[in-house]
Amino acid sequence: MSDVSFHRLSSLSVDQRSSLLKRAEGDLSSFIEKVRPIIQAVKDEGDAALLRFARELDKADVADGGLKVSEAEFDAAFDKVDKDVVESIGFGIENIRHFHEEQRPETMWLKEVRPGAYAGDRYTPIASVALYVPRGKGAFPSVTMMTSVPAVIAGVPQIAIVTPATSDGSVDAATLVAARIAGVETVYKCGGAHAVAAVAYGTETVKPAVKIVGPGSPWVVAAKSVLSPIINTGLPAGPSEAIIFADDSVDGGLAALDLLIEAEHGPDSSAYLVTHNRKVAEAALIAIPEHWSRMSEQRVEFSRAVLTGKRGGIVLTESLEDSYRFINDYAPEHLEILSTEPFAHLGRITEAAEILMGPHTPVTLANFVLGPNAVLPTSRWARTFGPLSVTDFVKRSSVGYVTSAAYPELALHARRLARYEGFSSHENAVSEIRDRYLAG
Repeated sequence: MSDVSFHRLSSLSVDQRSSLLKRAEGDLSSFIEKVRPIIQAVKDEGDAALLRFARELDKADVADGGLKVSEAEFDAAFDKVDKDVVESIGFGIENIRHFHEEQRPETMWLKEVRPGAYAGDRYTPIASVALYVPRGKGAFPSVTMMTSVPAVIAGVPQIAIVTPATSDGSVDAATLVAARIAGVETVYKCGGAHAVAAVAYGTETVKPAVKIVGPGSPWVVAAKSVLSPIINTGLPAGPSEAIIFADDSVDGGLAALDLLIEAEHGPDSSAYLVTHNRKVAEAALIAIPEHWSRMSEQRVEFSRAVLTGKRGGIVLTESLEDSYRFINDYAPEHLEILSTEPFAHLGRITEAAEILMGPHTPVTLANFVLGPNAVLPTSRWARTFGPLSVTDFVKRSSVGYVTSAAYPELALHARRLARYEGFSSHENAVSEIRDRYLAG
C-alpha cells in the first residue's frame, strides 16, 4: 500500500467534504499582493522590467533587444526537435484544426421575426489576443497547439504567444515548432505576472492585446484578476485538476494509471479517483507505487505531493449516485468515465469541462491529439464555462433590419412599452414625430 490520501465520503463531515472541493487558486489574496508591484513595474518601466523579471523570476538570461523571438530562432527550432516529435505536433494540430473548424460560426445570420422585420447575429474576430504558454514545470507545446489553432481559425489579425524563456534566454524549441505549424509567428520571451502585465499595457517590444487566454500558475491567475479591468482574461484556467471516475467494470490499476496523468503537472494540481467499489479503490492503492516506479523523479515528486495531500487521493463513495453527486459538486476540469459502458453514466454527470469516456480515452489523448480543446476552466468554473473554442476569439454583434412595411406594428408595441417605463425619448423616437421625418 502507498501513503495516498484515502477519503471514505460517508464518514466525512460537511466541512471535510467541502475541503475536498478546494483548489490551489482558491485563495489568491497572498498572490495578488505579490503581483501588484510586478504589474506596476511593467507598466512604468516596460521592457526594462521584463528583462529584470526574466532574470530574477524566470531565472533566464534574456539579452537586451531579445524579448521577441526572431525568425532565425524559429528556423533553428525545427533542427532542434526530433523529426518524429515534429510529425506528432503536426498530427495533433491537424486533428485540433478539424475539430475547431466545425465550431466556426457563420459570418452572419438573419431571421425574419415578423414579415419585413429581420434580426440576427454577425461574428467578427477579436482584434488582438495573447496566448499564455506556461513553462515552469515543463515544456508545453500542446498548450501552443490548443490556443493557436482556434485563434487562427477565428481570423484574429494580431496573435502573440507569451512564454517564459529557458535559462539561456531561448524559448522551448517544440513550442516554436508548434506555433509556426499552427500559423503564429510572434512569440515574446516573458512569463508569469509580468507577461500578463506586458500584454495588458504594452511595452516597447510587446504589443498590447485586448484578450489573454491560456492556463497558468496562481501567479498568472492572480495577475489576470488584478488586470481584468484592463484586458479580457478569458476563461479561468489555473493549475491542472482531474477526476477519474471508475465503476466496477474496470481494473483499479488502470484507474491509478490515469489518476497520475494530471497529478504529475505540479504540486498545485488536484486529482481524485472516485469510485463506489472498494476493490477498485484498493487495487488502485496497490498499483500507484508500481506506476511511480516507471516515472521520472520530478513527476513522482509532483504527483506524490498531490495524491498524499489535501487536493488529491482516492474518494470511496457509498453508491453510484454518491459518485455522481460528488463529481457534479467538484465540477472538474478533466473527467474520465472509466467504464465498459460509459454512456450509462454520462446522463447523470452535468458539471465537467471535459468528459472522456471509456478505457481507451485517457486524458493524454485529449491533451495532445484528439482534437477538442484542452484549455479548460478550473476551480469549479466548469459550472458556467466551457473549453476554449473558436468562439472565444470572435465577438458577436446583434444585427437588426426593419422594412417600412414592418415598422408600424413594431413601433406601436415599442411605443406602449416605452411610455409604461417612463422613457419619453424612447417613445418619441417611434411616434408620429418619426413618421413626419420619414414622410419627407
